Amino acid sequence: MLKRAPVWVLGTMSGTSLDGVDAALLRTDGERIFEFGRHAYRRYGDEERRVIRAALGRWPGEAGVAEAAEVVETAHAELMAGFAGEAELAGFHGQTLAHDPGGRGTHQVGDGRILAAALGLPIVWDFRSADVRMGGQGAPLAPFFHFACAKWIGADAPLAFLNLGGVGNLTWLDPRQPAPEVPGACLAFDTGPANAPINDLMRARRGLDLDEGGAWAAEGAPHQALIDEFLDDRYFFRIPPKSLDRDAFPGLASAVAGLPDADAAATLTAAAAAAVARGAEHFPAPVSRLLVTGGGRHNPVMMEMLSSYFDIPVEPVEAAGLNGDMLEAQAFAFLAARVARGLPTSCPGTTGVGAAVGGGQIGHPAGYSVPGLR
Repeated sequence: MLKRAPVWVLGTMSGTSLDGVDAALLRTDGERIFEFGRHAYRRYGDEERRVIRAALGRWPGEAGVAEAAEVVETAHAELMAGFAGEAELAGFHGQTLAHDPGGRGTHQVGDGRILAAALGLPIVWDFRSADVRMGGQGAPLAPFFHFACAKWIGADAPLAFLNLGGVGNLTWLDPRQPAPEVPGACLAFDTGPANAPINDLMRARRGLDLDEGGAWAAEGAPHQALIDEFLDDRYFFRIPPKSLDRDAFPGLASAVAGLPDADAAATLTAAAAAAVARGAEHFPAPVSRLLVTGGGRHNPVMMEMLSSYFDIPVEPVEAAGLNGDMLEAQAFAFLAARVARGLPTSCPGTTGVGAAVGGGQIGHPAGYSVPGLR
């Protein structure tokens, strides 16, 4: 177990938007944030993205999975090598290819043992499998870090974090509670598709990676009937916790297929915002503010649409002194420290697992040890 003292941990994240890899240093004991360190980003090249995209929805042993794993491991190793000597431990999320809790499970490609050998650093990885094996959704996993962030910013009333990545997810939390796994401290769940269908639309129709600054959405008009039909999906009526795969709503892309580009972008953006508002109906108590992280916070049309649903501040996390581009990478640094200390990483309120559970494996490089870690 890791000693109960703050250490520098390197966290990495490659999300469902498939843009690239984030890496960030965090000084933590797995319970508190002591200091934020430097960070870096490595973009996936077009060919790398093509290989990963071709493997989406596939499971271990299926065609294209080994090639995607090699891309993910290589990209992470290149980025993480730039932090040599700065961390005692690292967290490696890998790349989610398929997510089917209650069915086939969850599949994040990338082997932490390979990175441990390549980098000479203990790597915590495979964060989600234990939760899914015990009946949880395996996602979202950032809520325990959101709880620590709320403590770090001095919050004294319930608030919510919204991550707008490929999929949207909400964390409701009460920072007055002593720990995130305490009943009533956290509720978390995926809201619905966020950036993924917008990015896919832009790539297919305009050859762009995303709707930069919401420019296309700003020129279009949302098709309200399609949004209303989308919100009739039974997912939105399920009590959280609950989670989604990146491509869980294929009908949404089909529904906008006949719309002009700008109207399609506006409709997908409005659908993402409406899904968040529908999700907020599940909050156990009103919140004082909604802090937005992930790429979606850079889309002013998305942010304006979100604000129209709430009578509280809807702000990027930078308004609270946090880094929305690196929050998920920092989260997996925090979770790595928790795994190394034997602390839980999820609980009934965050993933629906039966009891607080710690996930993750630790890959140890030969001849390397962290003081207090065995």
